[in-house]
Amino acid sequence: MEEKRQISLRNTRNIGLMAHIDAGKTTTTERILYYTGRVHRMGEVDTGTATMDWMQQEQERGITI
Repeated sequence: MEEKRQISLRNTRNIGLMAHIDAGKTTTTERILYYTGRVHRMGEVDTGTATMDWMQQEQERGITI
């Protein structure tokens, strides 16, 4: 069985983004993930490649749920 790795929460921060529909919340989140080095490519909502849009329904509808 695969061993789970321990991750220190010492440097972990949680943020929340709130705005009206189509304000760019997912786009902003994609940029944050990219520029902080958490992902190696910036995804796009329109192409279904956004990191945050991992559910099939999100990718099909082009929205983040």
